[in-house]
Amino acid sequence: MAKQPGTTGSAPEGGPEPASDGATGAALRGGTEAVPEDGADAVPGDETELDAATEGEPQAALQRAAAHHAPEELRDLRVLKALAQPRRQQMLQHLTVHGPATSATLARDLGLNTGATSYHLRELARYGFVEETGGAGHGRERWWRAVPGDRRFPPRSRQNAETRLVMDELNHLSYAADLELFEQLQRDGGPELGEWADAFPYSRGTIRLTLPELREFFEEYIALLNRYKRPDAETPADARTVLTRLLAFPAPELPDEPAHPDATDATDAPATPDPTEPEATP
Repeated sequence: MAKQPGTTGSAPEGGPEPASDGATGAALRGGTEAVPEDGADAVPGDETELDAATEGEPQAALQRAAAHHAPEELRDLRVLKALAQPRRQQMLQHLTVHGPATSATLARDLGLNTGATSYHLRELARYGFVEETGGAGHGRERWWRAVPGDRRFPPRSRQNAETRLVMDELNHLSYAADLELFEQLQRDGGPELGEWADAFPYSRGTIRLTLPELREFFEEYIALLNRYKRPDAETPADARTVLTRLLAFPAPELPDEPAHPDATDATDAPATPDPTEPEATP
């Protein structure tokens, strides 16, 4: 899943998949444009043009979520396609990890040209994923930041074939980016990390849950993250951005097999030796 500020992951079936948590911001509106050359890679069927009658619909939904701090399910396939574009995922990750940046900064750090980054920023802003910071810039510089929001994807059981294709691409990009970041920190993190060198808590576990319990588990995880969220003005000076990820899924089931002997009822008769089995010689 995609890496906006907040938590990403898949909710159990019956609940939406969250894309990120927090308040969703208003989107900036813009007209249709040609995609710059090195920003042309896209998910299958990527179309971000909106006509005048429908252009405001995705933004209005995101703005309502911002007003109520409530989860917003992203059902519009156009929004999902816009988010699943590889360059945009890179830019969102950069803004999330490193904070606000200009299109020129993103172009330099990601190896793109400023035409491509400017275009993708406008597309992300159209759907409320980024916004201008409004801070003081130099000349005509425009600074952008990622907008946090509890944006959720429809559960897999309600995804049609086209939506599932886009979601699979989005998840693939997200998982790959997460693994690359984690391995980079493990590989390159040296003395400069200081006391943060030990800041890599990691847990693998197995629990037996019903589907309703798994949904509750997931929502409690989201609530726990929200407990630690606070405005920048209240964040201690020595705090750092910490990336959190939750991945939970049902274990694959094996084909039907004979029960383990320990599970056999004590009243069962002893098993008859298999005549084809060789006997041990004393």
